[in-house]
Amino acid sequence: MKMNRFARVAATFIGCMVLAGCSKSGVPQDGSGSAGEQAGVATDTATESVSGSGATDAVTEETTQGPVFNPVERKPLEDLTETGDNTYTCSYDGVGHDFILELPEETEGAPLIVMLHGYGQSASVMKSEVHIEEDAVPKGYAVVYVTGAPDSTDPTTANGWNSGISENENDDVGFIVSLTEYLQDEYGFDKDRTYAAGFSNGAFMMHRLAMDAQDVFSAVASVCGKMPKSVWDRRYDSNQVGVLQISGEKDDVVPKALDGSATYAYDPGIEDVMQYWANSNGISQCVDESIGKNSTITKYGDTEGHKVWSVMVKDGHHSWYDEGLTGIDVNGLIIEFFEEQN
Repeated sequence: MKMNRFARVAATFIGCMVLAGCSKSGVPQDGSGSAGEQAGVATDTATESVSGSGATDAVTEETTQGPVFNPVERKPLEDLTETGDNTYTCSYDGVGHDFILELPEETEGAPLIVMLHGYGQSASVMKSEVHIEEDAVPKGYAVVYVTGAPDSTDPTTANGWNSGISENENDDVGFIVSLTEYLQDEYGFDKDRTYAAGFSNGAFMMHRLAMDAQDVFSAVASVCGKMPKSVWDRRYDSNQVGVLQISGEKDDVVPKALDGSATYAYDPGIEDVMQYWANSNGISQCVDESIGKNSTITKYGDTEGHKVWSVMVKDGHHSWYDEGLTGIDVNGLIIEFFEEQN
């Protein structure tokens, strides 16, 4: 049985002693200041269209002191209905959703991956484009693709997730947690090996879930995601959650020190975000490795805890990266990362 991770992080925060070559941000390696903070400006030049933000603000460097954690409020799923083969609908707090569940032969004790789509997409669209279940299910994983919902304040009525990137009335953290725990109880999935992965808006949600629901998710994988400023501003000194970030060099949605976009972005640069995840997990080592076609993966980790990996895809744009173009098997890498968690 896993110890309560918030009891385990009560010790004093340990700074990360990073090996040479692992820091890409050009800022202090304790992760306390982003490039935007040092410049004293933050203008949204790389925000996904879902945010609609053009405001300026300074990213605060204050963190929530100590392992203070506010448990997510759970509400029961309602109107749960099977509508077809492995396809279900439900509602949560009056908001409708659907999901597609792919099961291994043995569900008792199986690990679970919760998959969240990008803005304007759906569970079925993500499954048709990603197909992570083709790699995961034969390895004994269950996979659930989940559809978000429109926000009443969004005139486009497109499906999305309340990642904290903008004002949104939907309690998506509560919904995802409640759905995940329902599936754990219904099928006997391993609560110590429950993970989530997402793309774009769904990847923004990964950083929120890692902050708000790490009592449920042991690790998350973000493909072309960023940490919203609203999540960054209330970040904890200490965490126990694995985070994989896959970013593209030419992705103009994700702020980066690499191309200077983090200097003026409203949300923090991804290099600072990943340094933060490593530091707050108390990870003391990292190494840079080549991956795919001239891309780089930075692996923060040791033998005693969660891992933090960050991939920068050479010439990558905003997409779920194609192995033929990048040489990176994204699905395989995500599963490998989840397998590496302790």
